Amino acid sequence: MIEVLGRASSINVRKVLWTCAELNLQVRQVPWGEGDLSLRSPEFLVMNPGALVPVLRDGAFVLRESNAICRYLAARQQRTDLLPAEPAARAKVEQWMDWQATELNNAWRYPFMSLVRHSAAHSDETALQAGIDSWTKHMKILDDALAGTGAFITGATFTVADVVLGLSVHRWFATPFDHPRLPAVAAYYERLSTRPGYRAHGRNGLP
Repeated sequence: MIEVLGRASSINVRKVLWTCAELNLQVRQVPWGEGDLSLRSPEFLVMNPGALVPVLRDGAFVLRESNAICRYLAARQQRTDLLPAEPAARAKVEQWMDWQATELNNAWRYPFMSLVRHSAAHSDETALQAGIDSWTKHMKILDDALAGTGAFITGATFTVADVVLGLSVHRWFATPFDHPRLPAVAAYYERLSTRPGYRAHGRNGLP
């Protein structure tokens, strides 16, 4: 059986669990990072030297990095609706997944740590406002793109890019500050919320 290692509160673990739900895959979720399942244990560090979750175990095959895991699972199940086989269509999906991982994630990190996690290391008001401004700028990019498609991020079809973006959209709405009006993002949020996997692992009460 496929194993997903990492606590279910992690946004990146939830990406993978939602992908598994879309694929109707039976998985065993192992809450690594809780109790005796230390991320610093030698066993875990062999699988991910960065001591981060999630890690996927599929038999002898081990894979880290949540977006790579989502792509692998869709390809494993030959779900070309979620991850197209045609190069240009696939590149569009991967473009948005990479943007989420590199640009959007970096934009929300300081506000989230300050306003949700209440981290003492993220209490500078100037840095907080700069983070909110950057996050808002990136969410406006997403809003413009979704206004153009009218549905999902690459068009009419739901893909794994929507999985990773969907978790980030939920975090946007779950973080307490005055949000600007982004109608396409708001409609997208509701559209994703009709999917059982998103309700279970995305919009599930966790930020």
